Amino acid sequence: MARDLLLVVETPGSRPMAPAQRCPLCRQTFFCGRGHVYSRKHQRQLKEALERLLPRVEAARKAIRAAQVERYVPEHERCCWCLCCGCEVREHLSHGNLTVLHGGLVEHLASPEHKKATNKFWWENKAEVQMKEKFLVTPQDYTRFKKSMVKGLDSYEEKEDEVIKEMAAQIREVEQSRQEMVRSVLEPQAVPDPEEGSSAPRSWKGMNSQVASSSQQPSNLDLPPAPELDWMETGQSLTFIGHQDIPGVGNIHSGATPPWMIEDEYTSGNQQIGPSYEEFLKEKEKQKLKKLPPDRVGANFDHSSRTSAGWLPSFGRVWNNGRRWQSRHQFKNEAAAMKKQSHREKS
Repeated sequence: MARDLLLVVETPGSRPMAPAQRCPLCRQTFFCGRGHVYSRKHQRQLKEALERLLPRVEAARKAIRAAQVERYVPEHERCCWCLCCGCEVREHLSHGNLTVLHGGLVEHLASPEHKKATNKFWWENKAEVQMKEKFLVTPQDYTRFKKSMVKGLDSYEEKEDEVIKEMAAQIREVEQSRQEMVRSVLEPQAVPDPEEGSSAPRSWKGMNSQVASSSQQPSNLDLPPAPELDWMETGQSLTFIGHQDIPGVGNIHSGATPPWMIEDEYTSGNQQIGPSYEEFLKEKEKQKLKKLPPDRVGANFDHSSRTSAGWLPSFGRVWNNGRRWQSRHQFKNEAAAMKKQSHREKS
């Protein structure tokens, strides 16, 4: 009897529920077991993920035949996500100041760990078998990549040597041109023959003494006598044009007043410089009014206008020909004051 009570009645259509599983591609939890990998959504997500990784893999496979070596830049530290291994991989291979483009990805695709992870990924996600070979690099291809990398390094060194030679040639040209310029500046100039032009300086000496004796000095200035210059000592043929002092007019060397200290005839000592304080206040008030809106009430008001006693608005004086602050009560007060004033004048 107790044994019969422990029996579990099982209906023919009931099945135990599969444990919950997480799909990293679809980013959702499913309870259908292995049947999820055959669904359309999973296959679509798998295809899109492989297509995103495929361009970088193809670029790496092209680098196997012809490796490119460039100078290192910070952009070469870029990484890519390996879908099969589930980790980040450096796309380029850098060492020192040199970088082999796509070298890091080629090295990863040729590793046995990546091959093992790729086989597992293809089996678990039921991907297309034809695409599997595109994401793997055989040992033969990796050996070919090493050889092409050596050739790329050699060609890069040759290019660098050519660049260095060109720079050295340019430096030599600049240095040579600089030395030629220095030589041209420092070359001794041709010394004139002392026999040539000897007659001219002798005549200048006599002429100098005659001009110095005949020149009249101003009476009110005590100027030192002009010294007789020996033009033969200069060694160059010069022409003496005589003293250019104007009689009766001195200069700053003779004690005369400098021209910038002489007052002009049209200048006056009491002339005011700049605007007055009243003009400044008026201009300041104009600048304040310019900042106000031009279409405001009372902007075009004529302050010289006068309001007659017959005009009596009930809503205040807000027109352009009347003051804004004049209200009906103020108008009555003004009218009464005007009547009193006129009555006093008559009396």
